[in-house]
Amino acid sequence: MSNLILYELEGCPFCAKVKNKLAELDLEYESRMVPRAHPERTEVEEISGQTGVPVLVDEENDIEGMPESSDIVEYLEQTYGAAN
Repeated sequence: MSNLILYELEGCPFCAKVKNKLAELDLEYESRMVPRAHPERTEVEEISGQTGVPVLVDEENDIEGMPESSDIVEYLEQTYGAAN
């Protein structure tokens, strides 16, 4: 099982941006699809404090719920990129 968990929504362009970076870095991750309706996204809200996706959890590095696709992509590059 992967230490990376991505909360996402099918068809979300911001989620696709993160998934592309995960693929580029050849990282395995667990995908958790969230409901389309924001009020039903209680699990995402509990870990990140908001209902938007994508949200990344990286258990190995104590990241419990990072929102915002640009922040996630930057984090993945810095943490798992070729320079590391």
